[in-house]
Amino acid sequence: MRPAGQRKGGTAVTRMILKRIAQGTLVLFVLETVTFFLIRLLPGHPFMGEKKLPEHVLHQLQASYGLDQSALVQYGRYWWNMLANGDLGPSLVKEGISVADMIGQSFPVSLHLGVLGMVISIMVGIPAGILGALYKNRWIDWWVMLVSMAGICVPAFVVAPLLGVGLGMHVPGLSVAGWDTPGCVLLPALTLGLVNAAYLARLTRGGMLEVLSQDFIRTARAKGAGPFRVVWKHALRGGLIPAISYLGPAFAAMITGSFVVETCFQVPGMGQHFVNATTDRDYFLIQGLVLFYGILIVAANLAVDLVQMAVNPRLRVES
Repeated sequence: MRPAGQRKGGTAVTRMILKRIAQGTLVLFVLETVTFFLIRLLPGHPFMGEKKLPEHVLHQLQASYGLDQSALVQYGRYWWNMLANGDLGPSLVKEGISVADMIGQSFPVSLHLGVLGMVISIMVGIPAGILGALYKNRWIDWWVMLVSMAGICVPAFVVAPLLGVGLGMHVPGLSVAGWDTPGCVLLPALTLGLVNAAYLARLTRGGMLEVLSQDFIRTARAKGAGPFRVVWKHALRGGLIPAISYLGPAFAAMITGSFVVETCFQVPGMGQHFVNATTDRDYFLIQGLVLFYGILIVAANLAVDLVQMAVNPRLRVES
């Protein structure tokens, strides 16, 4: 029979998961509702082109996709098709292709890019933040904060061409466009990783400084613990909590929100669909992408909450 503390901890975790799922479901419903009506307020329609269509052809196209009905009827049909049939609808621009197929084809590419970018962010940002905290107000800390601030201020669409010119055109094996060879993957992943590593470095430094000033750290040092043991054994778990909170939404944003980087390096991921769907007024594709992005954000936040509860036992008690 499990101890009472473990049973209470398991109940708290279950209750927290159910609460987050309920909150996430409400957020997704509001997000899809707002998106549905806002995109229909945009000027124009999905069937605009260089050549204006005759009125009767335009009416036939709208009727075939149900766009000739009122917004409320379209809204009800959209939710019914999605919940009852799992159908996100067809693309209004690319004939014969469903939104689910387009997301399914591009998501593995964005996932691959996002995972590599996150690995680079963690490998660069967290060690840099730890060094900055350990050598506070010394030259290492100054350089870490200077580079981090530059990384935060310089947007990805500036970093991408700089890496393309500085590395892609001079290092053999690297490519500045496409997704066919391993050399095509490094530069976009490096762009994503370095931009997010700047945020991670500052968050890690702040969290570590707060923990390193605690009494139990001074006690550990007084007992003769070396710097490595103090960081690894005592300070790291609490000091990484701010960085862990950032990782979940950042990872979801890397996967689906990296359209700037994907556009700069011509990566066939989900980012291109975000841009093209908005330009082409592809209603169903926009709605599907926003829903998919929202699900990733909710899942990432839930994963972060679970990791934080595992790292910090006090959160389980507060739950």
